[in-house]
Amino acid sequence: MFENLDVTGDVELQFPVELLIAAVPLSLQASPTSREAWKELTRTVVNETINPGGWATESPVSVTILYFPDGPMTGDIDNIVKPILDALMPRIYVDDSQVQRVWVQKFERERSFQIEDPTAKLAGAIDTEPP
Repeated sequence: MFENLDVTGDVELQFPVELLIAAVPLSLQASPTSREAWKELTRTVVNETINPGGWATESPVSVTILYFPDGPMTGDIDNIVKPILDALMPRIYVDDSQVQRVWVQKFERERSFQIEDPTAKLAGAIDTEPP
């Protein structure tokens, strides 16, 4: 159970945090400039999603990544994880060493899939063209 502590007008981040990033994630092999642009895009989405006065958790976290490529994915799914985790610092968690578990799955259009009881944000993302 999490409680908000309002000591100075700031609030503790409430979990789960759900982000929708409408862009192709980059891999570790991307250029440093491209990776930095990806991190900035992700941080913009984070800042638009969570309370700007909130602070990052110092507790262990789990991260779930659902990827909906617009066609067959090129490259390996594990290569997109590190840039995403890096981009969540320091607004979601202080350091990526706090990540205790990562679950990542791709959902390619050519394969049928069903997600039971999706959140409103996830259902909206699935219903877009392309998801």
